[in-house]
Amino acid sequence: MQALMPTPYSARVVWLGTQAVPVEKLVIRSGPVTEMPLTFAGYAGEVHAGLTRPSCSRVLKQHPRNTEIRNVRQLAVVSAEEMAEVAATMGLEAMDYAWVGASLVVEGIPDFTHLPPSSRLQGPDGVTLVIDMENLPCQEPAVTIDKVLPGMGKGFKRAAAGKRGVTAWVEREGVLRLGDVLVLHVPQQRGWAHLDTARAGA
Repeated sequence: MQALMPTPYSARVVWLGTQAVPVEKLVIRSGPVTEMPLTFAGYAGEVHAGLTRPSCSRVLKQHPRNTEIRNVRQLAVVSAEEMAEVAATMGLEAMDYAWVGASLVVEGIPDFTHLPPSSRLQGPDGVTLVIDMENLPCQEPAVTIDKVLPGMGKGFKRAAAGKRGVTAWVEREGVLRLGDVLVLHVPQQRGWAHLDTARAGA
């Protein structure tokens, strides 16, 4: 029985970017690229690349800070439609994708940030990304926006809640290019019936 099923939904790649090492503290400075060769470690030279990573504030309930863990956040993927909504809420004409540290910006999939964990996005050459989970809003984009547009960054976290995109890791190597169409595959599994109870007791 197939565990993952292709869907009628697909996403077109409209932007690719990378944050080179080293990075400035609390400031995101990613630059656009036209293609992105991906290995099992992600995009070589990018700040989030690697088979493993040190644990951060997002997983402190599971691991002490700086514990070496598997890297399932090699890429930050955002929706062009959701970023447009965030920009409008903030009173901006448009969102510069570099400000939010996006690796990959796609368009065409509704409610993108809430795709089921373990969904796949598969490119024309077979390159496949596994969606780990929602990428929660953080302070770095706010600080970055403030440096460019003083006073505007403070509204980012609230505006981006539920629209910040997802983190992902490479399941199958290949190359992403601008204009590529990625097919969405989702797990057959239904949602866990006890999820609300589990969250309430956390």
